[in-house]
Amino acid sequence: MLPELYDSMFARKSVRKFDPAPLGADILGELTAFMNDLVPMHGEIALEHVIVPGNDVRSPFRPKPPHYILIFSEPKEGYLVNAGFMMQQVDLFLSHRGIGSCWQLIPRPTKHGRQSSSLDYIIAMAIGSPAEPVHRQSRDEFDRKPNEKITSISGMNEIMDAVRLAPSGMNTQPWFFTGDATGMLHAYCTKLNPLLKLVIHKMDEVSVGIAICHAWIAISHLGNVPEFLIDETARDNPPKGYYYITSLKFS
Repeated sequence: MLPELYDSMFARKSVRKFDPAPLGADILGELTAFMNDLVPMHGEIALEHVIVPGNDVRSPFRPKPPHYILIFSEPKEGYLVNAGFMMQQVDLFLSHRGIGSCWQLIPRPTKHGRQSSSLDYIIAMAIGSPAEPVHRQSRDEFDRKPNEKITSISGMNEIMDAVRLAPSGMNTQPWFFTGDATGMLHAYCTKLNPLLKLVIHKMDEVSVGIAICHAWIAISHLGNVPEFLIDETARDNPPKGYYYITSLKFS
């Protein structure tokens, strides 16, 4: 499935207009099977993803999408980044299948929706048949920071081009990557002032997980084998205004 996920990074868009009709049982079955095989960033963190009807989520959006995927997780170190990393694989799969999707921080599951899991609720993804184009026609349609604003690396353009196009909460792109072309990539997240941290910290770390997913897919597409690790030097020397998340070593 990796080639399809790679291609989807360069055409996907967040869909906000959905056909209210539910997705077919065959599509939902295919999606469920795909989610059962997601690659985790932190395999020791329990994560659950549950497809629920649109009415199981309180949302200001009208009309509601026919379905949401609710994401639940153990609240362990790295769990938000792990959730973003895993569920971006789903976002790209849905784009490949022509199904609309959109990450949703504001909507909250109803009491019935929360009973879908005993783990902590993290975030939702709206899904359904799109009532607007599900793909972009060119990369020029992406409103994103240039590479020089998100990385100090030279020589990894194919990887960083994929990272640049990753979706993020309010399109803030709260990440920065350092490293070198010898096979090491370090990911960082924007530091927030205390007030903003209370409001959007969750989405920022989920967003960085999404960007790391794009890097991981691009690295794999180039024929490399990425491995997650903690690099103490990178951790202790973050760029100004950022804090360390993880490193990817590949060869």
